Amino acid sequence: MDTEQIVRTFTDYYREHGHRRITGSTLLPDPGDPVLFTSAGMHPLTPYLEGRPHPLGRRLVNVQRCLRTTDLEEVGDSRHLTVFQMLGTWSLGDYEGSRSLDWAHRLLTEGLGVDPGLLHATVYGGGEQVGPDTESLRLWQERGVPVELTVDDNWWSNGPVGPCGPDSEIFLWSGDTPPRSTPTGDDRWVEVWNHVMMRHRRLDDGRLVPLPQRNVDTGLGLERLASLLQGRSSVFECDIFEPWRRTLPSLWPLDEPSFRVVWDHLRSAVVVVGDGIRPSNTGRGYVLRRLVRRLLTVLWREDSSRGVGDLPVELITHTSDHFRQDVDPGLVRGLLVEEERRFRQLLERGRNVLARPRFRGPLGEEDLAYLHDTHGLPRDLVTSLRGEGDPGTDGGGAVRP
Repeated sequence: MDTEQIVRTFTDYYREHGHRRITGSTLLPDPGDPVLFTSAGMHPLTPYLEGRPHPLGRRLVNVQRCLRTTDLEEVGDSRHLTVFQMLGTWSLGDYEGSRSLDWAHRLLTEGLGVDPGLLHATVYGGGEQVGPDTESLRLWQERGVPVELTVDDNWWSNGPVGPCGPDSEIFLWSGDTPPRSTPTGDDRWVEVWNHVMMRHRRLDDGRLVPLPQRNVDTGLGLERLASLLQGRSSVFECDIFEPWRRTLPSLWPLDEPSFRVVWDHLRSAVVVVGDGIRPSNTGRGYVLRRLVRRLLTVLWREDSSRGVGDLPVELITHTSDHFRQDVDPGLVRGLLVEEERRFRQLLERGRNVLARPRFRGPLGEEDLAYLHDTHGLPRDLVTSLRGEGDPGTDGGGAVRP
């Protein structure tokens, strides 16, 4: 199946089970939400998980685009993306977790053709305030799916306070040998679907109190599932990335890990711009700026003449179409080219300033503050220009919002 077929199969299946499809929102949370970007499908639904009636009812399904900066250190491996699509379902005080897991098992094995012998599940094993999830454990045992009990790995929360609860995760074997070990013991078990029994709210003092209703919130990464169903060893090899893989290697000769970072960050930048964000020194605009700087750093390692102006418009159009965005590809590329120009100027200014005798020795906090406030040189850029990291990173490769 290609990704479009997977989406249709998923949404049609849940519609047949009484779910109404809601329109996936942009990457931008509602006003007042403290997060910079939507990082999970549940973000736009938080008020309804907390008890507000949803206009479409208690059973919902959607496809939500998400952005996660917390996984940036992992981008370049075979599984992680900065911007991705999440297939999601919700029971807002309707059915329980065991029914959700039963439907998921049937969809994977009957609807998507997954060999049942390649599945493994994990279940919450219990903690100080909440006991083990025996309901989910019993369901998996009845289905003949191996189960591993964990504690921290199977408790979901969206922060130190707020809605939370035990979860059951479904893993698919990706190895070229018969399945072995468990998800915590062998990383060839790839997590594909998380079912959160969102029944609690964590208070500031750490106590858990019941939510007004018992919910189920599930999320399944589309690109990761597509790569596994298509027999690919990496998310970057699934059909979504086929135009990128066909076009860019001849344009920019890079090793595979570098290609993955460049593809991911370029694609993510296109989507962020498509949702109306522009580069800046604060907030969401700073995340976009750091993504562009990081991909340029990788692109320039061997050849500083490379630039995003070489990016074919067709790839911008392909990405915008995939994420259902109506945006002028020429505008997107022009914005990226302008951001590249600004970064080149900043690097040149930074090198000239740091060549002054005052800055040749160790730099203190006063020096770093002066360089930032007077010359517009962020701490991480100063560190990188002095040979302690890559420009566009925080020294460890992460993009900091």
